Amino acid sequence: MAKILIVEDENDLAQLVKNWLGREHHLVETSDDGLEALIRMETNKYDVVILDVMLPSLNGMELCRRYRKGGGAAGIIMLTAKGHVDDKESGLDAGADDYMTKPFQLKELAARVRAVLRRNHGQTMDVIKFRDLEIDIHEFKVTKGGTEVHLLPKEFRLLEFFVRHPHQVFSAEEILASVWESDTEALLDTVRGHITRLRKKLDTPGSMSIIATVYGVGYKLGEQRGEK
Repeated sequence: MAKILIVEDENDLAQLVKNWLGREHHLVETSDDGLEALIRMETNKYDVVILDVMLPSLNGMELCRRYRKGGGAAGIIMLTAKGHVDDKESGLDAGADDYMTKPFQLKELAARVRAVLRRNHGQTMDVIKFRDLEIDIHEFKVTKGGTEVHLLPKEFRLLEFFVRHPHQVFSAEEILASVWESDTEALLDTVRGHITRLRKKLDTPGSMSIIATVYGVGYKLGEQRGEK
């Protein structure tokens, strides 16, 4: 489950891609303007950006260059009607991770999104194990000691976010930008509330919490047994 931005001014195509990726439980947003998209990419944390080359205000090549120059780390799949080798080379040199020529198959695009996520997160399996938990990303399923635990979509996304970044501490603001929709009206208390509910559902009495609080800083994935 990833937070994805589609930057495409062909609205029908953008909605088609959004709906397809949404079926895989991704959180998908759209933008039809290059400059507006760059601002959103700089102020929100996306896992993957699907980026058209021909855009109003700012073309995809320049958008990609500026985003990478500013330290942007989201995986970028560039889309274009041009299939010449030089065009692909230009897109990759601009900082794209992958390149697809229109028209394309939605099934292939979804597969490439998964490949970019695996590369960027260093995770090659659909099932992530932590303590007595198994998180099946593809099936959208969590089991604890072999028993399924029912999580709401945002709770699942929050858990996946933490297990994808096992040694990092995130502030509530960073979590909100990474897990919630960019135009959300959710408050920082919403993040804290979801963390509290995850702890109630997944913690083992007498053991360290699945999500540790780093006082004055934020939250991180709790330690595995035996870690120090």
